[in-house]
Amino acid sequence: MEPRSPWLALLAFLSLLQIALSQTVLDGVTYVDATVDGEIVLVRDNRQPSLYTSDFGDCMGDSSINVTRFDAAFYKDNMTVLFHLAGDTNIESEGLMMYIAVYAYGESQFELIFNPCNANIDSLCPVRNNVSIEASGIIPVAQSDVQNIPSIAYTIPDFEGQAILRIFANSTQQLIGCYSAVITNGATFSHPYAVGSILGIFAFIALVASFATAIYGSDVPAMRKHYAHSMSIFVVFAVLQHIFFTGALSMNWPSVLVAFWSNYAWSAGMIYTESMQNSINNFIGSNMGNTSAVGAASPDSDNSNIGGGYDISLIYRRAIKKTVKKAAMHLWRKDIFDHHSPRLERALSKRALAGSSDGYDWYGNPVKPGLPLPGNYSGFAGTLAQEDIPASNAFMTGFLWFLILLVIVAASVVAFKWLVEGLICIKALRRDRLTYFRSHWLGYTVLATLRTLFIGFFAMIFLTLFQFTYEGAPGVLAVAAIVFAIFLCGMFGVAGYACYYRVRVGNYVSEPDRLNLERRRVLGCIPWFRFSRASSLQDDEEKVYAGSLPFWRISHNSPETQKSVHEDEEYTKKFGWLASRFRRTRWWFFTCWLFYEFVRACFLAGASGHPLVQVFGLLVVEFLAFVAIIIMRPFESQRLNAMMIYLLGFSKVATVALSAAFDIRFNIARITTTVIGIVIIVIQGVLTIFLMISIIVGACSTWMSVKRHREKDEFRPRNWRNLRDKYFAHMDKAMKDLPPEPPAPVIPPPTPEEPKVGFNVSSVRRVAKIEDEDPDFLADIGNDPRGSEMTLQGLANARTSEDGTPTPAGRRRPASIMSQMSYTSLPRTARVHRASWSSRDFLDMDLDQEPMPGGHSRTNSLGHSRSTSHGHPRTRASSSGRQRATSLGTARSSDRISRMGTPTGIPELSQLNRQITEHREEGDYQESPDAISPVEPHQYPAGRKSTS
Repeated sequence: MEPRSPWLALLAFLSLLQIALSQTVLDGVTYVDATVDGEIVLVRDNRQPSLYTSDFGDCMGDSSINVTRFDAAFYKDNMTVLFHLAGDTNIESEGLMMYIAVYAYGESQFELIFNPCNANIDSLCPVRNNVSIEASGIIPVAQSDVQNIPSIAYTIPDFEGQAILRIFANSTQQLIGCYSAVITNGATFSHPYAVGSILGIFAFIALVASFATAIYGSDVPAMRKHYAHSMSIFVVFAVLQHIFFTGALSMNWPSVLVAFWSNYAWSAGMIYTESMQNSINNFIGSNMGNTSAVGAASPDSDNSNIGGGYDISLIYRRAIKKTVKKAAMHLWRKDIFDHHSPRLERALSKRALAGSSDGYDWYGNPVKPGLPLPGNYSGFAGTLAQEDIPASNAFMTGFLWFLILLVIVAASVVAFKWLVEGLICIKALRRDRLTYFRSHWLGYTVLATLRTLFIGFFAMIFLTLFQFTYEGAPGVLAVAAIVFAIFLCGMFGVAGYACYYRVRVGNYVSEPDRLNLERRRVLGCIPWFRFSRASSLQDDEEKVYAGSLPFWRISHNSPETQKSVHEDEEYTKKFGWLASRFRRTRWWFFTCWLFYEFVRACFLAGASGHPLVQVFGLLVVEFLAFVAIIIMRPFESQRLNAMMIYLLGFSKVATVALSAAFDIRFNIARITTTVIGIVIIVIQGVLTIFLMISIIVGACSTWMSVKRHREKDEFRPRNWRNLRDKYFAHMDKAMKDLPPEPPAPVIPPPTPEEPKVGFNVSSVRRVAKIEDEDPDFLADIGNDPRGSEMTLQGLANARTSEDGTPTPAGRRRPASIMSQMSYTSLPRTARVHRASWSSRDFLDMDLDQEPMPGGHSRTNSLGHSRSTSHGHPRTRASSSGRQRATSLGTARSSDRISRMGTPTGIPELSQLNRQITEHREEGDYQESPDAISPVEPHQYPAGRKSTS
């Protein structure tokens, strides 16, 4: 800090003196004055600073001064900076200039240039090869010096800051030492012992639940069904490893992300133990590989431009200017130092002794060989640095822990078998329990080991490819090549044989087919394409194709006797560890998953050091896999589908897309990248929460599965009984893997009827009238053949013809109401009323009285003629003789319906002609004077016109 005037310089040294003299020791504990909430109080000298440095590293590569301790701490309560420096050198004698710069989120916040001789640091004034460097000091700072540091920096987790110490030789004005330390506020997302342990416990619960469903029971298809719906340890590690291996992208990660990912490092085998790392270092030797090749800053290379570099001329110009100002006031300064120098020196010496034994442990250590510079979180090396594992040791660390896991899994299965046998021997367990597992325990051990290899496929392929990219010692490369060949050839070979075995044993045949590129539209307007098999198309005429490729399809030789893959016990026993969790029609999905994981590993590890190739290539892979898995929905369990397809798939696509912002070529501000990093933490944190919930639900469903043989009334807890029935019904339905039933047709609601105008008459009730008591009227309507209905009184008085044939006016048989009694157009309930007289009636009467030789023909308005005899009206019915009565009796019933269908009750011409023709053929038809016959146009009487 440069004083702005001699008076400010004086005040600064008075403040330094005051701090040195204001220390208080009580019960062996040192206290200092501090301002807390506006009040001056005593605080412990070894309290946690507001900001302090952690581990540090050599940013020059071959510094002439070997620094063994470099730490600084800022106390906001009393606005002081505590400084410690320790080390040694091989320089004979040299005067030094020291430059300290503090950066927060990539921005310079504080700079200090000072000469150790002016600061009364004897071990650095001058520096000598036979004198150990021990320097400490308490530097007061003003509010203006730290005003650029936001208040959130003191509380935000994983504060991203750096303190860089540069040491220059005064004789040559050249850089002879550079050290960088990371600054933190103590708050962090990294809690591997707490969070990692909790995640490990949940993973163990999922493992136990999955193993319990796999060994309980004796019916293999039923065991497979319950196993398929339990929580999969394969899904658990897929989620955890996805989160951790996101850090394998060669990006300049924000500190919050690498701290968060350190909680998941154990799932990838990145577990630090001092003894294992020492053994690996001995095996590797001095060839630690090239950290910069994978995108990280190595402490063994020249990184002196870290933090934006420096301007040597500016540093010495400011130092000379500062010295001139100090010389102008050196008389005052001389008195001050002469009076207080011994006490000040004692205070500085005492600070140099502060360490963990004194309760002050707010400092870091030099980084181990192979680790990147502190504060540099680039690439997978930066992610591993949180675990203190060098990138050169990553493969061997993961491989050794994987071998340990294989041994633990195999030994656990064997130990459980003998534990069950021991419980049976002491009669703590019935002898009929777990009989299938006890008789096949060797097979279970082998399958559990193979399942572990399947789960660890991605991690081991990635680590081997990363070792090839990183290079390193020949021995490590040889081991990586062998492991790579075993996993790649072994897993793909086993997967291929599993598919071949199913096709061969299941009586499947391969047939030629074509793969069509179909044109279609998305959302009704966006042109799109999709592939479809020619054998699965139904409406070829309605589809448009851009082309096709030769393909094949595998079908069953006899579909009527086809057995599901999950019903084949032999196949389940041999390859159930691969196919049992997938749907009946997606049992082969494990081959697709192996290929997808291999491609992911190639982009993450093989393209290490090429960030844009990694991120955009992997983004395409993740998006295509996301869409494909959504379409296939491979798992039989809906819970696993939701976790693996939607949640995990979305997290992968979103994480890779957001990670593109961390490439240094985009030059995005570090505060912005920190915000993006927090968004990624939220996405992956929500994924973790859903995984934990799914594990709990899976444990509950496993409890139902292992208690499936108990009666409903005996199952506990009681409030799960109905839920268990629903769960079992869901499993039975999911096992069939049938397409969903089509939705029921939506019946539109009936349209309301429009209101009808007017009214309808449904029935008519006739009441007695005066004319009903008139004998003459009753006699007239009773004898009228046009009457539609005859009353009982009229039937009683009915008359017959002279030859005894019943006529409309009378019958001989008992009265009955019959349809033949109505042969006019009047309704059944209508009665003939007395007609009104008109002049035409008199004209007709006159015509009736005129003598005619053979009869008179009158034409009605419908174009029909009616022949009438010259006899008296009373004898008209009898004068026609028996032939007319027979004709009427025969035609009465046949033409009744046709007459009622016409407005006038007279039969239509076509119906009438058909009846006449039928009677002619039967020989019982004769012309009669009263017969109704059509009138030809030339038959109209003279002077008379038709009205039709």
